[in-house]
Amino acid sequence: MKIEVDKTGFLSAFGVAVRGASTRSAVQTLAGVMVKAEGGHVELQATDLELGVRIETEAQVEREGSAVVPGRLLLDVVRSLPSERATVEYRSSQGDVAVTSGSASFHLRTLPSDEFPRLPDAGDASTLALPAPAFVETVNRVARAASRDETRPHLTGVLVSASERELRMVATDSYRLSVKETPLEQAVDGSLEANVPARTLQELGRIAGSESAERIEIASLEHQVIFTLGSVRLSSRLVEGRFPNYQQLLPESFEHELRVSTGELIEVVRRISLLAQKNAPLRLRFSDGTLDVSAQTPDIGEASESLPVPFKGEALEIGFNPEFLREGLESAEADEVTLKLISPLRPGLIEAADDGAGSFLYLVMPIRLNV
Repeated sequence: MKIEVDKTGFLSAFGVAVRGASTRSAVQTLAGVMVKAEGGHVELQATDLELGVRIETEAQVEREGSAVVPGRLLLDVVRSLPSERATVEYRSSQGDVAVTSGSASFHLRTLPSDEFPRLPDAGDASTLALPAPAFVETVNRVARAASRDETRPHLTGVLVSASERELRMVATDSYRLSVKETPLEQAVDGSLEANVPARTLQELGRIAGSESAERIEIASLEHQVIFTLGSVRLSSRLVEGRFPNYQQLLPESFEHELRVSTGELIEVVRRISLLAQKNAPLRLRFSDGTLDVSAQTPDIGEASESLPVPFKGEALEIGFNPEFLREGLESAEADEVTLKLISPLRPGLIEAADDGAGSFLYLVMPIRLNV
């Protein structure tokens, strides 16, 4: 294999591909990127067995072939090259890849090609096309609520559903639940329901920013899902296990419903959370016309701040994880939200006003307060 590439274009594509490479696998080859030159184009592949990335990039192919190169190292090498053009050549007799640019020359040992996994292919599977901006925006609203606890794998994904004119995503870590429903301008051809790892969707969002593609094509296989976005194909295993019936977790009625300024409440929560350390809760005390937000951490200090809210009735004090509450308010992305409360021991709900961009719900479990 021998190719000549433009540094900027190759660096951009390689930076996308290397995101699929493993950083902790015992299989050394999984830390590499497969560079495959054939038919006048170059394809880059990387996978950690859970997430796979393929991307095509422009190059002048002087000799076809393939090689697995150290991913992170080659990325740093290309980034440092002194010229805008570079030659990448696999030398089988030496077992290395030679990278030359201007007067600079690098020789990198290759990784075993026979150990590199074959990435899944959509084949004849039917695909579903969705607008990329709406898909990515929905991911960004819910993905933070997915669990990072690998002992509960069924909660590490986002339940992605699409049919007719609606896209819906749901994520939960059992302490909070995020639901975003996004209307689509055009009805989709077919339907989709898949529990996709949150990490996959977040990577897809990052790639979408660099690809500027209008549409995402999705092929759902038995245990895999494949996303095509411009020149990039992102494949991922589906999350095993049954996703919870989230609708059963949403209370049917609430005792209090308060419409508040999102930005103002976020700022108060951020400030007071500075003193909610060592797992200390953020306390919200509602009384007639007022919300008092406070936090206290023994041996560190305490803080409090008040703001007006349309609360009426008997005073109510409830505690929340400060990070979970802040992330819910930030994910609402609305000028105003409705806070819905039942009691100090029942979950609270943040609901974004429907302004034509769909609905957003964020349920958060309370923390029992010590008087």
